[in-house]
Amino acid sequence: MPAKNGPRQRRRPDAPSLSREDWLAAAHAAVVEGGFDHLRVLVIAKALGVTRGSFYWHFADHAELQAEVLARWHARQLAACAEIEPVSSPDPRLDLEHVLDVALSHAGEDLEHMRFELALRGLGRRDAAVANLLAEVDALRLGLFERKFRRLLGKGKAATELAALFYLAIVGAHQALSRPTNPPLLKEHLQRLISLYLVRQQVPPAESPLRKAPMKRPAPRSAGLV
Repeated sequence: MPAKNGPRQRRRPDAPSLSREDWLAAAHAAVVEGGFDHLRVLVIAKALGVTRGSFYWHFADHAELQAEVLARWHARQLAACAEIEPVSSPDPRLDLEHVLDVALSHAGEDLEHMRFELALRGLGRRDAAVANLLAEVDALRLGLFERKFRRLLGKGKAATELAALFYLAIVGAHQALSRPTNPPLLKEHLQRLISLYLVRQQVPPAESPLRKAPMKRPAPRSAGLV
């Protein structure tokens, strides 16, 4: 009588040719392309031209992949705010214009960062943990904007309200830029409007020397903070 076979050993996939970073970059691209519904192992493996065996060398499961994708986005937002916070010039209006330039440039050359965040906000409508993560980042950004406006307007309700409008204008600009087709130079047009009505027309307190000083236009700055 033949001996019974013991438990079948799960065959370990061949050593990976792709790194964890390769999978995370492809996961980000999948979300940009089709939202979080495209954050699937088979979809990403197909895009990379490999079997999904490589995936399991780096991640236990889909949940770990998504958690890492979210953690990387969160870390990127913290780093961006931390880098912008200490930037300061004699005229706070220039600081606000710099923040605006960075915020709109943050969309990425192909708007990939903006598309990712729009997809993330869609996920947040049905995932409480993601909603909390977004609320934390929104509060961080609003706090940064409010501190920049307080340098211009002093303490008070105006700085808080303008910070909220400033953020809403940036989010609205991102929505407009996400359309499949746009008029030429739309980003520059939106940036000019936000700057004109929410930054340049703000009047510093009476005791501020900025009240009488004309706003000097700075030389173009690099938008490489984020």
